Amino acid sequence: MFKKIDHIGVAVNNLEESLHIFKDVLGMKCSGEEEVKEQNVRVAFLPVGESEIELLESTSPDGNIAKYIEKKGEGIHHIAFEVEDLDVMLKKLQKKGVRLIDKEPRYGAGGARIAFLHPKSTNGILMELCEHKSQKA
Repeated sequence: MFKKIDHIGVAVNNLEESLHIFKDVLGMKCSGEEEVKEQNVRVAFLPVGESEIELLESTSPDGNIAKYIEKKGEGIHHIAFEVEDLDVMLKKLQKKGVRLIDKEPRYGAGGARIAFLHPKSTNGILMELCEHKSQKA
């Protein structure tokens, strides 16, 4: 079951410059920054109601975010939905013929378990499903 829109991921060239826009110009607060080495990104989170904006800066010229920006430019990269049980959701979607980038969950920012759906199965939208650590023991 989908619970809510967890976050919208935005690919940026420079995290500090982008944070300036969101914090100093728009008046938003940053709830945290971290590096996710496995994904070659630095991220910052900006809460908006029950959801967040996730700014993503590549830490490697051949990382997924760097490749995305090279091809499409800075901007919205993905939309993430919080789900109750990621393992069950992935099995359901796979049975329905949805193409998965991640057939098994992996760990993302904030310790969340995540998996991506392939945009070819979702009308060109890269979708992330996430389950937060506190949900499953």
